[in-house]
Amino acid sequence: MPSTIDYPAGELLLVNFPFTSGTQFKARPALALLDTGDADIVLARITSQAVTTRYDVSLTNWQQAGLLTPCSVRLHKVVTSAKFRVIRVLGRLEPGDRQKVSAVLQQLFGAW
Repeated sequence: MPSTIDYPAGELLLVNFPFTSGTQFKARPALALLDTGDADIVLARITSQAVTTRYDVSLTNWQQAGLLTPCSVRLHKVVTSAKFRVIRVLGRLEPGDRQKVSAVLQQLFGAW
C-alpha cells in the first residue's frame, strides 16, 4: 500500500527501532537511504559510538543536521522499516556529509 509521506534520501529521522526480541522499542536517529513510495523505508543506523569500521561515516555537521551529539552513520547496518515507526524528521545531511556518505555507499555497492 502506498504511503502518503515520502522521506527523501539524506533526511535524518527519529525512528522507533525494535530490539531483537521484537517486544520493546527505542527511539533512535536514522538516515533515510531509499523511499520507493510504499509503506516501507530503507534506513541506516546513526550512533554516537566511536567509528569502528570503514563503513562508518562521522558526521561533521551533526548540529546543522538536527542531531544532539556528535554521531556517525553506520552504512553497513541497514534496515527496512515500516514508515509508521518514524516519529519525526530531525533534519537533513549537509552537502559535505552527504558526499562522504555517498562515497562510502559507492564502496559498498558500486561493484555490486
